[in-house]
Amino acid sequence: MTTDNDGVDTLTEQPFVTHLLELRDRLLRAVIAVGVIFASLFYFSNDIYEIVAGPLMAHLPQGSSMIATEVASPFLTPFKLTLMSSIFIGMPFILYQLWSFIAPGLYKHEKRLMIPLVASSAVLFYLGVVFAYFVVFPLVFAFMASTTPEGVVMATDIAKYLDFVLSLFFAFGLAFEVPIATIILVSMGMTTPESLVQKRPYIIVGAFIFGMLLTPPDVISQTLLALPMWVLFEIGVFFSRMVKRDKQRREQEEEGPDDEGPDGGATEKTDKPAAQTAAPAFVTDPAFETDDEPLDLERFKPLTEAELEAELDSIEAEDEEGGDDLGESDDEGMYDDVIEEKLRRVQELRDQNEEVKARGLLYEILGEAGPEQAKVARNILDQLDEDY
Repeated sequence: MTTDNDGVDTLTEQPFVTHLLELRDRLLRAVIAVGVIFASLFYFSNDIYEIVAGPLMAHLPQGSSMIATEVASPFLTPFKLTLMSSIFIGMPFILYQLWSFIAPGLYKHEKRLMIPLVASSAVLFYLGVVFAYFVVFPLVFAFMASTTPEGVVMATDIAKYLDFVLSLFFAFGLAFEVPIATIILVSMGMTTPESLVQKRPYIIVGAFIFGMLLTPPDVISQTLLALPMWVLFEIGVFFSRMVKRDKQRREQEEEGPDDEGPDGGATEKTDKPAAQTAAPAFVTDPAFETDDEPLDLERFKPLTEAELEAELDSIEAEDEEGGDDLGESDDEGMYDDVIEEKLRRVQELRDQNEEVKARGLLYEILGEAGPEQAKVARNILDQLDEDY
């Protein structure tokens, strides 16, 4: 999808290879950005590790320190931390490249929703990492140091410690994305704020289970992860209500032009029922629905020649006595038109080789038509018998 100079979206289908080339360019830009950040931070890799290890070092017993149990750990561990820090710092640029790739395929209202979601998701992830570093780490490490058994020296391996803190950073950063997930689910119509409120007890239990799975096996870190998730869930429900109202308002605005014409009058949607009301009554006659409804063959059993003659004599006698009120009413012309329409329908059925349905309709005509039209119906029946 491209946009012309007037700001109007014009749909142009791009080849699949073009999308792959653009994706490659975006990924290369992101990788180059991360590489540049990494090259500028690598000289300070040991200092960065000391900053990350600060919460644990502050609670180690006096005279104790961290250790490296593998030969390459003193080099590889700070290297790994510097690389992860480069990705962490370059995340806004990475998200921008991702947004630039998918934005041309979105509608304007989707862009209005996605831009704040992408920006806020990065901010919330950073907040989760900051919360873990400044709030969770001091409490967890203080608890660990206080529960160390007598005679055991707490000397943590630097590689194990890095894996520990990275897992917590990821867990808290992901947990802080709960409002974004809630808003997306509501905007996609997969759930509603009212349904989420009703399921609040289950969501709270799920938050504690999520905290148990993503955090180390201690109650403090599990609780410190579950409680923010609960609070962020309530924040997400609050903003999802706003998103739902905005979506309903937008749908009403889109339906608005259909309710008013260019001159402020009613549109075709309003006029169509009136036009249908003014149609002749015979349009809805059941005789014209013979193609949609199965024909009851038991109802239209062919009459013998004697029975047919007796039926026709009875009809002619009623007409002569004036018993047929329809023929003498003011609607006689309209009723004749109905019979004529049925006769035309019979001819169409004959052309389609639907002889059974044609016979059934002819029997109905014989019971309703006047002498002239009944004579035509009899002639058609005779023709059908000859063809048979």
